[in-house]
Amino acid sequence: MTDDRSDTSLPSGLYIVATPIGNLGDITLRAVDVLKRCDVVACEDTRVTGKLLKHLGVSKPLIRYDDHSEGRSRDKLLQHMREEAVVLVSDAGTPLISDPGYRLVRDAREEGLPVTTLPGACAAIAGLTLSGLPNDRFLFAGFVPSKEKARADFLQSLSDIDATLILYETGPRLAKTLGFLAEHWPGREVAVARELTKLHEECRSGSANELREHYEASPPRGEIVLLIGPPIEESVDEADADRLLAEALETQKASQAAAEVARKTGLDRKALYARAMELRGK
Repeated sequence: MTDDRSDTSLPSGLYIVATPIGNLGDITLRAVDVLKRCDVVACEDTRVTGKLLKHLGVSKPLIRYDDHSEGRSRDKLLQHMREEAVVLVSDAGTPLISDPGYRLVRDAREEGLPVTTLPGACAAIAGLTLSGLPNDRFLFAGFVPSKEKARADFLQSLSDIDATLILYETGPRLAKTLGFLAEHWPGREVAVARELTKLHEECRSGSANELREHYEASPPRGEIVLLIGPPIEESVDEADADRLLAEALETQKASQAAAEVARKTGLDRKALYARAMELRGK
């Protein structure tokens, strides 16, 4: 027996629905069901959400809800929620993650209206899983400021946090942010995740300087997840580095051993690779 509820209405309230961040196949079955059965969809850009709904074969009234229309739209959406099922989506990924919406959720909860969340794609988490950086503790800090001083102050405020940092950055500004990291945090491993879930998905890791050189030569487009490994607490001398390399070389290729020791020590991966080749030659 199948459970087909697409023709039945949803209880009134707010439904927070995650949408794909690139690959349309990443929308959940539950999200499709709720989009089909809801009464109204609140979204950042009606054109973007309209394309998704068309792909799903769904037609619903769309109400714009973003940083510019948030105040005047919120009362309208709350009024709908009292009698109807309202879905909140962002242009891509999980709503409220560096997107407007928390005030709407707060006001709905304060009024006693039902609020339901439907989890799904999130660029920050997708980037973390690809990066290979420690994931037992992480901090998502949103978008890096665009102006130079604000960017420096923002990054410096995060410098002592003992966790992997997850940031959002844009392609045109990426090299400048990596330049700051190369100057101020040269020992920390960095990863750049882009085109997530798409055909040309990429996650490139290394030192900030290595990545800066790469992306200066090949400027990326679009929004990017920038990940920064935790601070390196202890300095490692040459003998310790050789010992760690020798241990890693017992089971790994030189490039893999160098990458592993770089993650553990914060030392330059290229220098470690050259030393690993020397040790392997001996």
